[in-house]
Amino acid sequence: MILVLDFGGQYAQLIARRVREARVYSELVPFDAPVEEIIAREPEGIVLSGGPNSVYGKEAPRVDGRLFDLGMPTLGICYGMQLMALELGGKVGATQIREYGRSDLRVKEHGMLFMGTPEEQRAWTSHGDAVFAAPEGFAVTAETSSVPIIAFEEQSKGFFGVQFHPEVRHTEYGMEILKNFLFEACGCTPDWTPVNIITDTVEKIREQVGDAKAICGLSGGVDSATAAMLVHRAIGDNLTCVFVDHGLLRHNEAEQVTEAFGKNSEMPLVHVEAQERFLDKLARVTDPEAKRKIIGEEFIRTFEEEASLIEDAKFLVQGTLYSDVIESGTRDAARIKSHHNVGGLPEIMDLDLVEPLRNLFKDEVRVVAAELGMSERMVWRQPFPGPGLAIRVIGDVTAERLEILRKADFVLQDEIRNAGLYRELWQSFAVLPAIHSVGVMGDARTYAYPIVIRAVTSDDAMTADWARLPYELLERISNRIINEVSGVNRVVLDITSKPPGTIEWE
Repeated sequence: MILVLDFGGQYAQLIARRVREARVYSELVPFDAPVEEIIAREPEGIVLSGGPNSVYGKEAPRVDGRLFDLGMPTLGICYGMQLMALELGGKVGATQIREYGRSDLRVKEHGMLFMGTPEEQRAWTSHGDAVFAAPEGFAVTAETSSVPIIAFEEQSKGFFGVQFHPEVRHTEYGMEILKNFLFEACGCTPDWTPVNIITDTVEKIREQVGDAKAICGLSGGVDSATAAMLVHRAIGDNLTCVFVDHGLLRHNEAEQVTEAFGKNSEMPLVHVEAQERFLDKLARVTDPEAKRKIIGEEFIRTFEEEASLIEDAKFLVQGTLYSDVIESGTRDAARIKSHHNVGGLPEIMDLDLVEPLRNLFKDEVRVVAAELGMSERMVWRQPFPGPGLAIRVIGDVTAERLEILRKADFVLQDEIRNAGLYRELWQSFAVLPAIHSVGVMGDARTYAYPIVIRAVTSDDAMTADWARLPYELLERISNRIINEVSGVNRVVLDITSKPPGTIEWE
């Protein structure tokens, strides 16, 4: 295991993700995690993440100095490198020329980190401070035109530092550098595989649940389905899946879920029709955070009602992902939006949570799902938010607006699949802002809703880029939506990446 100490950098979670890509398990922990706790975890190595602060700032996060006496290989990235240098006797200061974006670096000594990489390479940088003097005994291994110490290392003590971000794809040999740290410096073995994930997770579920019974909130997506399969493997018939049809699903989705999991599954499925219940609660609610919390509350209350009908049901299984937890806010990561299954949960619950996917990213879940034997169509189903179409209607959620959005989204999905682009996109969906605009249809004035098309590409949903859909495809989508969906007279395209936007509008 590798522990990544989080100093609040935008790429902290990405470091953990890249380590896992190398088939080494990693976890993100607070920068001030007690040294005793770190020792107890027995990691093979430690990574100090980047961060937005200057090491000389009054509020700058620091570490217990004993961390550097543990004898564990340690890699400092950006702020982490600066902090390492300062703690071990080096000097850090502001650079005359800040580096943001791609930088050309020259390897002076390949040492351990740069083994197998060329002398000239590009790296992704984002810093205003830099190390001016390396600690005693450290070898300077790379430089750029404006930063003479862009990397250093002290192999005998296992200390390594880079002022750039090897975890970012734009760094040409980033993965090679990370692998050199993992396998050469730390002596890790690449054995964190889907089979091992499944075995370890099933064992943990059995320890947590024991002989009690659990219910799973099944939405039909890959996350909840994978969570259900893992729990079913652990506790068998003591699991009951509950599908709550809240009326916020896409076209024919409720029928697809009940057909797939009701008739063709060994897991018992309870279908709860709760459309009116949710719409009543959402009536005249426009604030997105309020919507998420209302939906999260109603989900839990509905599950509790169903659990009361099942003797000894004490646990609720959810398909919560690591990205859900991060976006809903941790101590070192600001809340971006409350996910209905994390920040949207009520404070008092009658059921204990079982979240077997809580430490996994989306693409890791898909690998596990495939290993469990899930169908390819289900494995590669695009993510769909738990609050459903409620957060894609921007404004008051009504039955009429949901139906308009449902039809428009169906047209979009149909054309995306016909164009063979479904697997290439992370997500594609329609958004309905609750506003009207003037149009002309059949020589008459119209005053109707616009539909926003949103399509993005991504690896893990932590960052995303807007998809460059062909103009011909966009034209077909626009024509079909306006011609086939009553109440719409305008179609627009969202070309915002994440950041600064999020994938969903709310």
